[in-house]
Amino acid sequence: MYTRHPDELTRRKLLLQAARISAGIAVAARVPWMAAEMRLDAPAAVGSLGTSRRKAQIFTLDEVQLGAGPYAEAMERNRIYLLSLDPDKFLHYFRASAGLPPKAETYGGWETKVGRMLGHYLSACSMYVRATGSAEFKKRQGYVVEELALCQKANGNGYVGGVPDAKRVFAEIGAGNVYIDKVGLNGVHAPWYMLHKMSAGMRDAYVYGESAQSLEVLKGFSDWSYELTGKLTDEQMQKMLGEEHGGLNEVFADVYGITGDAKYLTLSKRFNHQKVLEPLTREVDDLDGLHANTQIPTVLGLYRQYELSGDAGARKGGEFFWKTVVEKRSYVIGGDSDREHFYPVGKMGKNLSPSTAETCNSYNMVKLTDRLFAGEPRESLAAYDERVLWNHILASQDKTTPGMAYYLSLTPGHFKTFSTPYESFWCCVGTGMENHAKYGESIYFSSPGELWINQFIASTVHWKEQKMKLVQTTKFPAEQRSEWKLSCEKPVKATIRLRRPQWAGEGFVVKVNGKVVAAGAPGSYVTLDRRWKSGDVITAELPMKLRVETMTDDPSWNAVLYGPLVLAGLLGRENMPEAAPYAGNNALQFRQAPDPAVPALVAGGKDVSAWMKKTGALEFVTAVDGGREIKFVPLVDVTHDRYSVYWKMS
Repeated sequence: MYTRHPDELTRRKLLLQAARISAGIAVAARVPWMAAEMRLDAPAAVGSLGTSRRKAQIFTLDEVQLGAGPYAEAMERNRIYLLSLDPDKFLHYFRASAGLPPKAETYGGWETKVGRMLGHYLSACSMYVRATGSAEFKKRQGYVVEELALCQKANGNGYVGGVPDAKRVFAEIGAGNVYIDKVGLNGVHAPWYMLHKMSAGMRDAYVYGESAQSLEVLKGFSDWSYELTGKLTDEQMQKMLGEEHGGLNEVFADVYGITGDAKYLTLSKRFNHQKVLEPLTREVDDLDGLHANTQIPTVLGLYRQYELSGDAGARKGGEFFWKTVVEKRSYVIGGDSDREHFYPVGKMGKNLSPSTAETCNSYNMVKLTDRLFAGEPRESLAAYDERVLWNHILASQDKTTPGMAYYLSLTPGHFKTFSTPYESFWCCVGTGMENHAKYGESIYFSSPGELWINQFIASTVHWKEQKMKLVQTTKFPAEQRSEWKLSCEKPVKATIRLRRPQWAGEGFVVKVNGKVVAAGAPGSYVTLDRRWKSGDVITAELPMKLRVETMTDDPSWNAVLYGPLVLAGLLGRENMPEAAPYAGNNALQFRQAPDPAVPALVAGGKDVSAWMKKTGALEFVTAVDGGREIKFVPLVDVTHDRYSVYWKMS
């Protein structure tokens, strides 16, 4: 049994710590690793195969260290929460499925009847191992991997998982008896989806946590999957993929990238759901009505296949999917979907429900965006990352408890609904565990002799190729500037590309050692090409102004932004259910809560600067119909109030 699990009193203390972070207690003072030097000898992620098709590389988590600020605070809250969890509870169904006695009862909510959270937990622990060098997270990672190895050995055939009734289900599938009923695939809801979470966790334990044992378990599971599906015809395989199956094509492609064994690439391609992916390779948008987060992970796998094989169609499919989702199917916060599905293009205004913007979708879209940037660096990709990180991912974490949002409601006058710590465990709690562990992957990118600075987030990046360290100091967005101080082992010639966001217009200034350099155009990069030495300082003034964004397909709806931040008008707590905003087993339990009538903003056809008044660094007020004023703050700073992001205007 995992003996270091804290008792209930310790759990409560940990949750209190998480709440104290939001009260302004300095993070770095309590997190020693935030001031520590990170390792510079990290191995290439997911093997070296396919990296030749990348024009830029994603920095590993031990090469980017967060500094004090909202992202570090979110990472710290998440760290405290993960340490309050008992891995034996997540392992319950894995041991039971393997005929081994469980060591603990399960958690509540979605964990009550199936083990789907373990893989996310293993991934998140492994990310903290990489980012922090934490001995406690290393111990937890090792414990989970050892338990999975024991379960695999007990199963005797390479299989490992927490799928209920797994022996029957996969015996039927292996015999070619594939059917989808009202419950799911062969009478079980999304069994391959559950196995994807587990196998992704094992991959991450190897990639982030350097666990050789996890790779052996993963190869055993992949071999079992190869043998089982090898018995199926293409028709049977595609029928099976009609049920949600996660991103197994990505995991199996990664196993090929690590091992070089071509059978795993073959297995990856067999898990391509052709009904969805094939039209994308022809740049055909046939996504209407599809379950959104079934598709995003499989597109990640498709693009990974391009990296490994050079398949031009796979690359085209990944690029086209991103373009159509971001430009035609995403709300102002960067999130997408309503009630988990892609609504028809042109119907966004009719899909402002409490179930908008599933957080899992944005988790996977950020992963896809970072992969696409590595393939072809573009400011538009970095801009999407910025939009969704500030306004959805960071905004999906409760600042007072370890709660996480399943959906980010965009219903005017509604509110955020968060998970309870130990009774929910929705899918977006799982991706949330990972979201707040890996912010370091989206800030910087590199290629030989070049560094891209994409995000204005306090951080230190160790550019080992150039033996250079850049420390980004910023209080952005509360302060509209950022500074990078360089340390070099010796003077080095290199190109630094500093992003000039589209929102940073007049007044944007970049200086090197106090001297102004060419600023470039909005939506581009400022190229700084010189011989750098220790003590060099880059500064950027990042002027933000108010602007209105009209909904892409319904001009009657408008949102107000300040720089990259989506603003929310605060509407109090009138008629909110007593338990709101927390939900246990049912993420939708507050869907029918009555919402107040939301007035229109009084714009009078004028520019937003004429009718919205700045009252603080990130606070504004404006008038609405009826004459009263409403306070606006960034959506990321809203927790327990009713709010509106989209508005009618008069």
